[in-house]
Amino acid sequence: MRHAPADLVFTGGPVLTLDAARSRATTVAVTGDRITAVGHDEVRELIGPATEVVDLAGKLLIPGFQDAHVHPVSAGIELARCDLTGLRTATDTVAAVRAYADAHPEQEWITGGGWSMEAFEGGSPTRELLDRVLPDRPVYLPNRDHHGAWVNSRALELAGITRDTPDPADGRIERDTGGEPNGLLQEGAMDLVGRLTPRSTPAERLAALLRAQAHLHAYGITAWQDAIIGGFGSMDDPADAYVAAARDGSLTARVVGALWWDRERGAEQIPELVERRRELSGGRFRAGAVKIMLDGVAETGTAALLGPYLDSCGCATANTGTSFVDPAELRSYVTELDALGFQAHFHALGDRAVREALDAVQAAREKNGWTDTRPHLAHLQIVHPDDIDRFRALGATANIQPLWASHEPQMDELTIPFLGAERAGWQYPFAALLRSGATVAAGSDWPVSSPDPMQGIHTAVNRIAPGEKGPVFLPEQRIGLTAAFAAYTSGTAYVNHLDDTGSIRAGALADLAVLDRDPYAGPAQEIGETRVLATYVGGRRVHDATS
Repeated sequence: MRHAPADLVFTGGPVLTLDAARSRATTVAVTGDRITAVGHDEVRELIGPATEVVDLAGKLLIPGFQDAHVHPVSAGIELARCDLTGLRTATDTVAAVRAYADAHPEQEWITGGGWSMEAFEGGSPTRELLDRVLPDRPVYLPNRDHHGAWVNSRALELAGITRDTPDPADGRIERDTGGEPNGLLQEGAMDLVGRLTPRSTPAERLAALLRAQAHLHAYGITAWQDAIIGGFGSMDDPADAYVAAARDGSLTARVVGALWWDRERGAEQIPELVERRRELSGGRFRAGAVKIMLDGVAETGTAALLGPYLDSCGCATANTGTSFVDPAELRSYVTELDALGFQAHFHALGDRAVREALDAVQAAREKNGWTDTRPHLAHLQIVHPDDIDRFRALGATANIQPLWASHEPQMDELTIPFLGAERAGWQYPFAALLRSGATVAAGSDWPVSSPDPMQGIHTAVNRIAPGEKGPVFLPEQRIGLTAAFAAYTSGTAYVNHLDDTGSIRAGALADLAVLDRDPYAGPAQEIGETRVLATYVGGRRVHDATS
């Protein structure tokens, strides 16, 4: 091997290439922003006087992780506000709200979020809990999954929400036994208060993006798909932050933006989406997808199911969840978007939503033929067995969030009892999808859950969350370590149309991460302890845990 010296050489392996052969290597050379050689001792011939040499010393080099469904700007904003992530009890959550309010007396509204339903009896906090510590300042706090918001009486008053206020078509105002609003707003009802909260400024959104980008790089993430670009209820549109960062070079990640489909409108918005795609795409940001939210979440009874939810006694109710987009119209919309080259990115959590999304992809295939739009369905909590093989048959990627596939109070107390045994066994069918031949990508939905891919990989392999001891959640759906790595690398690279990333091979972009160990060399129960030491995008180091 006689070529010009490389700029950067990793040696002392192991190297997980995730190429088509799943080959292993020990040495990788990088010149400019691309990988120029992958192999063993022969690649060391490319080391010259100016070559930077990274001795892996037995640590694992992998392709950079990618996140197929994430909300970095809103996560970055939450990190700077009242962040309730990880708190396990109502007492701790309320105390954190009080502490934040005391530390920020200048703020008219207390906003932030990330509280866990499991911290409150029945998953439902009430306005009275907030009223005790903040009777005079309005509070608006979305929960961890951002499908519900907790507010106090002052916020309800400012929004004019009373016992006589009707539920919006796409949401629900939770009420106490006397019919009064209890302080919990579900889905579209969130915006009744959320629209009154202060908007972030462009400078705050850019700062949030860069804060989140550093956070993601620290987990080895080099690219992602932002699952909402546009206005959704009270959420701020992160588009201007991406455009600004792409223009000034501070966007070091590679990002695909999924433009928000306004479920209050129809096909008349498609020309606007075409124009937004043109206006927003540039540099390392490309707005080539459209996000269509089809349903809610199982814990609140808003995920769309083929059969009814059960009540606390195990009897069938009249509720089958909510389809936010009419299925017949959805097929028409997706067919038109597909013809225009848009990728459809579905939020599909319940088995009815999954089927409606697959039906829409099928309609597009039948009308347009097979195009390279690479549609994907995110979340997939409940998938009817009859629909498993349709992912492969239709070329629809399964976009999984592995951290959710474990026993936790939100699953055991707020979900399984209301699904029943059979449907509960259809949850997060990772192994079944892989066996069917489906393409599988992975994401975090951060700030809903941790963006750390190693935690997701741990859960996908063990079906137990890191740090927990069991029981195993549907053990037959466990997948192998290599398959889990592939979902977070080559699988998501496919979804993102980043075909020159996702594996370590000559000619690919040098988007790489160095782990602090080789997870293959230890027990599966320790996978989640793995940390990222360094992250590279295009051969440039964007994170260094040792500095």
